[in-house]
Amino acid sequence: MSSTPISRPPGTPGMSGAVPPRLQLVGITKRYPAVVANSDVALTVQPGEIHAVLGENGAGKSTLMKIIYGSVKPDEGSVHFNGQAVQVRNPQEARALGIAMVFQHFSLFDTLTVAENVWLGLDKRITLSEVTQRITAKASEYGLDIDPLRPVHTLSVGEMQRVEIIRALLTNPKLLILDEPTSVLTPQAVEKLFVVLRKLASEGCSILYISHKLHEIRALCTACTVLRGGKVTGVCNPTEESNASLSRLMIGAEPPALEHRAVQTGATVLRVQGLSLPRADQFGVDLIDLQFEVKAGEVVGIAGVSGNGQKELLYALSGEDQRAAPASIQVAGKNAGRMGPGQRRALGLHFVPEERLGRGAVPTMGLAHNLLLTRTNAVSGSGWIQVGALQKHAQSIIERFHVKAGGPNSAAKSLSGGNLQKFIVGREIDANPTLLIVSQPTWGVDVGAAAQIRGEILALRDAGCAVLVVSEELDELFEICDRLHVVAKGHLSPSVPRAEATVERIGEWMSGLWHADVQAHLARNREQLAALTQGVPHVPT
Repeated sequence: MSSTPISRPPGTPGMSGAVPPRLQLVGITKRYPAVVANSDVALTVQPGEIHAVLGENGAGKSTLMKIIYGSVKPDEGSVHFNGQAVQVRNPQEARALGIAMVFQHFSLFDTLTVAENVWLGLDKRITLSEVTQRITAKASEYGLDIDPLRPVHTLSVGEMQRVEIIRALLTNPKLLILDEPTSVLTPQAVEKLFVVLRKLASEGCSILYISHKLHEIRALCTACTVLRGGKVTGVCNPTEESNASLSRLMIGAEPPALEHRAVQTGATVLRVQGLSLPRADQFGVDLIDLQFEVKAGEVVGIAGVSGNGQKELLYALSGEDQRAAPASIQVAGKNAGRMGPGQRRALGLHFVPEERLGRGAVPTMGLAHNLLLTRTNAVSGSGWIQVGALQKHAQSIIERFHVKAGGPNSAAKSLSGGNLQKFIVGREIDANPTLLIVSQPTWGVDVGAAAQIRGEILALRDAGCAVLVVSEELDELFEICDRLHVVAKGHLSPSVPRAEATVERIGEWMSGLWHADVQAHLARNREQLAALTQGVPHVPT
């Protein structure tokens, strides 16, 4: 495997006699009983550098970041910060040095408010009211809308990520570690975040940036270290690479191109009509007269900024919220608004939630026993669990979806985020559903695995399954969907065919600005129809 070396002009940071590196790792090794997560890793980050760490799921990226942040202790190797050898024994010491981290799996206390969570990591000489004011100011400055008084348990995953980003920025870090920071941000919010990160870098803050979005790395980062199997396999300048060459560096090959064939749709499998639900708590979102349908043989996508009603809609569709009018949700022609999750599964509905740990999987249970969350075919008529059958079934999913795990009995919490996502999505696809509802299908998943998951979704669609995908990843929706809706403030837009959807148009609709756009579109159609009826060539207005 080849890589492009990074060349720096004489006198730049990192050259002899110049400013010492902000961070330097030498020979970092971390072993676990079943795997060597990091093996003799070397990494150098200069002051003011935005440095990507790239690798497939399970390559050792998160472990390496946790070592830098002090939440994991290396078995071998040394860490140097601003030219000084340091032993970072815990996150408090990391923060004292000026290191801040935004984790892929959030470290927030559900029962505390946003402000209280942020306050925990700050100097206690700052009062809670001051922290609340700072959060409001930072949120406004960075376009990361959040209410500091809301309890964390009422937030969506995207809103929790905003809290983590704001908490890190409030510490004025010298080194900021970001693990998949744009997973649930709109394109407009991503651009605004990039402006902030570039400004931080220009002021001397170094940034370690983990993302599976190769176009982001190429647009933002000026250096990149590639990990594979826990080892450094390349260092490059991503601005001089293509998505294809970065894929080859990361996984040894380019991800296969998706085949998106036009198919004939069948009967309506999911029909939502007049779905209105008041919020379940004061921080939720009211659903207001939602109307849409998903037919056999199509993928329908719902885009939107996190916290605009996605969570409430998904709870209503999965059966976790059973307050809807019976006929407002129909599955396979049956009124399902008041049915529970088990009854809906009996109708062929399978569901992948956005929260992997806690809803998608029980953290302390093995992968085999996690199959029992949505399957009962491994339970005998007398109620005994057929453990051997469960293990065999779990192993088949592990192999089919290339999940890196110690085996079918590995605890869910022991897997990397991307590998757990592959297992959960694979578990539901493997059930051969007639209706699959997926939230954030490839969040935190590497490019190869993302291509596989999306390919499996399209294969399900081609086999006649109706698929509903809720995602804040627009590229993903454009790649796999036949039609798109946008949710904003509890309202749902009309559907738009994928061929007519653009990033700019969907981005505007995310702010609820679809009414004027739809009216203008209808007016153009009426003009075209009138011109054709009169035999007069139409001149676009």
